[in-house]
Amino acid sequence: MASEIFCNRWTALVLRELLCGTTRFNELRRGVPRMSPTLLSKRLKELEEAGVIVAVPTGQHGVMDYKPTEAGEDLRGIVMSLGFWGQRWVESTLSLKNLDPGLLMWDMRRNLQPTPLPPRRTTINFIYPEMRPDRKSWWLVVEQEKVDLCLTDPGYDVDLYVSCPLRAMTAVWMGVAKLNNEVEAGRIKVTGDSSIAKSMQQWLGLSPFAQGQRAVV
Repeated sequence: MASEIFCNRWTALVLRELLCGTTRFNELRRGVPRMSPTLLSKRLKELEEAGVIVAVPTGQHGVMDYKPTEAGEDLRGIVMSLGFWGQRWVESTLSLKNLDPGLLMWDMRRNLQPTPLPPRRTTINFIYPEMRPDRKSWWLVVEQEKVDLCLTDPGYDVDLYVSCPLRAMTAVWMGVAKLNNEVEAGRIKVTGDSSIAKSMQQWLGLSPFAQGQRAVV
């Protein structure tokens, strides 16, 4: 019965998003971009019926906050273990074939550390030259503890530009490659505020699973 709840397709990824703090339907869609809205609705309903999550009205018409129950929180160890298993045993060449800039940037937004950045609004423009025009440029806007991800120009002065192939940034985020090595090799180009550039590895961080020791390459 536990397998019927947890092992349905996409369920582990939906739970990952919920356990990482995502609560709204549209935000869940950004975290699991290849999942159809219809199937996401179905999975959320199933998880609610199973007592894994609870849907809390927000006061806005038709908008709910989805939050893990105690039973849902008890699945955190399983979800994290699955991610660390993948980091250890799934070949990086296979992982780096299925690249999605939206998923990468959403995960980076969620894990960004504002502390090393200046105590003012900071705008960082990530550019993936090989992507189609509507997926090429992404902005992270950091103001105090709030981090926003924009796919359209927010209109602020850009403090730092980061230009590179999507594969290079994904490899850094996964812990497969080192940021400094990629910058020195010219695969990642960083221009703008030198202090923000210098502290990039500190505020960028890594995927929560990047610290897992790889058994395959």
